[in-house]
Amino acid sequence: MTFQELKINKSLQQALSETPFDKLTSIQEKSFSVIMSGADVVAIAQTGTGKTLAYLLPIIQLLPYSQEKHPRVIILVPTRELVVQVEAEIKKLTTYMSINSCGVFGGTNMQTQALFFQEKVDIVVATPGRLLDLILGGFVSMKSLKHVVIDEVDEMLNLGFRTQIERVFDLFPKKRQNLMFSATLTDEIELLINTFFHNTVKIEAAPSGTPIEKIVLCAYKYLNFNTKINLLQYLLKQSIYKKTLIFVKSKSMADRIFETLQNKVTIPIGVIHSNKEQNYRFRSVEDFKNGMIDVLIATDIISRGIDIEDVSHVINFDLPEVPEKYIHRIGRTGRADKDGIAISFVSEDEQALHESIEAFIQKEIEVFELPSEVEISTVLIPEEMPNFEHQEIKLKLPKIDINNSAFHEKSKKNQKVNVRVSRREKMMAKYGKPITRGQKK
Repeated sequence: MTFQELKINKSLQQALSETPFDKLTSIQEKSFSVIMSGADVVAIAQTGTGKTLAYLLPIIQLLPYSQEKHPRVIILVPTRELVVQVEAEIKKLTTYMSINSCGVFGGTNMQTQALFFQEKVDIVVATPGRLLDLILGGFVSMKSLKHVVIDEVDEMLNLGFRTQIERVFDLFPKKRQNLMFSATLTDEIELLINTFFHNTVKIEAAPSGTPIEKIVLCAYKYLNFNTKINLLQYLLKQSIYKKTLIFVKSKSMADRIFETLQNKVTIPIGVIHSNKEQNYRFRSVEDFKNGMIDVLIATDIISRGIDIEDVSHVINFDLPEVPEKYIHRIGRTGRADKDGIAISFVSEDEQALHESIEAFIQKEIEVFELPSEVEISTVLIPEEMPNFEHQEIKLKLPKIDINNSAFHEKSKKNQKVNVRVSRREKMMAKYGKPITRGQKK
């Protein structure tokens, strides 16, 4: 089905004609009419299947022109990067419409963002915590709210946003349409649905855990850190790795690989994780999108939702701790019906993780032999040592001088103990002889 076949207004059709999209994806086609009916919807779809457009198209179509100042649509997302991306999509789709939108998120001045609501705002894209702060601060009213979207809800729960989501939902008007989009459906998500949704329609575009068919999956096994670096250096010197995402398990590992590769390869490289400043993170993503850097080293902060076109390769330098995250990572490539390649570097202690990923996606991942040009290093980093232990933090206890402290002998008067003394003994002590009370008469 093409976008031209949808029954949407001319302004929205015109905006769509200026995008590279032509045909609807499965999740877009399945959800459009259901959302238009006004029902609460829970949509389950793989990453990279067009979930953002799946809810934006019907919501924008449903919004009539209004002079109402307060927001009529709230879209909750887990990260700042996703706020910026979704808001940019709204701007494109509403180019020829009188619909105003804004994005708000933590890590920046709230007073500056509060100024957005002094003007008319129809759609707000927000992280849960910042939206809650703005509502409780009295900067924005929810009385006109008609539609609520929770995007990437499973990731929001993983990041610990459950309490904020529940509190925000309690502040929303009871009469509203709820939409939830996620890559997986867990018991925790089901609990949210049962609490806040009514007469819910569930849509599933692909079974949870199904890998995207356009992505070639492969792996290299039993590699230590330095051998991984040698392999990575070898791969990145080949011309086919033009736009590559490298996922790692931690922020410190991302920085370590970035510093190591800078001295080994000549292509431009970037790094992004949550310890980086907000502007640095935005700039790194934009530079990668625009081709100013060819390789971006990242933690799972951008494995969800961020849409970057033409990513040729995803490399898992470290495997994710749970199989679901593998799907989200590799979903950064093979998007919009294009081919992609996902490569995993598997350490010996990650073998069980590798097998659990294969079981989860119900597919065997092809294992390649290490190229002969790659040097196998025997040098281990501290974390790879057999007896490596995390450094213990020892608390410094105060010294107690027993000889010069409260631990001294009692004074003589305090050494007394309670002993029962008879009257006869008392009289003997006082008069030198027993004194009796005399004979009883």
